[in-house]
Amino acid sequence: MQKLTLKKIAQELEVSISTVSKALKDSPEIGKDTKDKIKAFAKLYNYKPNNIALSLKNQKTRTLGVIIPEIVHHFFTTVVSGVEEVANEKGYTVIIGLSNESFEKEVTNMDKLANGSIDGFILSVSKETQLKQDFHHLQESINQGMPIVMFDRAISEIDCDKVIVDDEEGARKAVKYLISSGAKKVAIITTEDHISVGKLRTSGYTAALNDAGLPIEESLILKLKDEFNDENNHDKLNQEIHRFILQNPHIDAIFAVNEKYALTAMRGVQLAGKNIPADIQIIGFTDGVLSKYATPGLTTVSQHGMELGRKAANLLIERIEKDNFDPPFTTMVVETELIKRESTL
Repeated sequence: MQKLTLKKIAQELEVSISTVSKALKDSPEIGKDTKDKIKAFAKLYNYKPNNIALSLKNQKTRTLGVIIPEIVHHFFTTVVSGVEEVANEKGYTVIIGLSNESFEKEVTNMDKLANGSIDGFILSVSKETQLKQDFHHLQESINQGMPIVMFDRAISEIDCDKVIVDDEEGARKAVKYLISSGAKKVAIITTEDHISVGKLRTSGYTAALNDAGLPIEESLILKLKDEFNDENNHDKLNQEIHRFILQNPHIDAIFAVNEKYALTAMRGVQLAGKNIPADIQIIGFTDGVLSKYATPGLTTVSQHGMELGRKAANLLIERIEKDNFDPPFTTMVVETELIKRESTL
């Protein structure tokens, strides 16, 4: 028999993960016969709970673990604020772990927090996790009955509760607005395809062009490697986007999949001697503080991070308090909103 987890015991005995968890915790909610059967099975196969399962056997901590890829990103800080608001209302505390877009740090953070410190996870997976396509740490947590709510960068292969932004539709509406404002040559500055949100926003861009009957020109699609997001490579990012703008003098609008790319594009357009929005309109994604104070003010797609965080916290706390680790799981979609400022007509 493969390594025993709560999920495996549940499958073998044809009960729910929640029932197994409660039986091993000696919960009065579970009948004696069922409890005895589960305990006997676990003992027979020498079931040894790992850190995650051990934490479940202890008293609830009333603490939520939040794993985010970066702390300086406006969107992630607003999500954490939303989580903390709901957690505080319901008598929970929040511990934040930072992956810094690293798979190894993400795994280490989850392992450390699962040693009895928390009752469940809210997380957005790192870029490296998406690139590696290695989700064993997430599946292990779920198999052991540790509830997870994924947000923003959700992994379709993992069955759990999710709160996502409608990235594709948000991008489609943004590009559609540029086209309705007279743009015919709309460029996109995006990520490589392994970044799920970048891929979805690029799909929205192409959908909007298709809707308008405009051709999709590969020369107008700039996919930037992960290395350009590193703060140490800021000058390289400036050079790459400036070069892209100079090589495509016919561009009359730019849609950027994040705030950093959009603000860098604004600088590149100005260095090229062109005016915003008269010559080139620009829209970014994520309505951060810098978008409001840019010159001109940047039109952006707002992801409503606070609302997303509140929904994620409510979902997780409901799982914890109902001691329910089983399907069906919920996927909530948060609609985006186009915030119009002076970078568009």
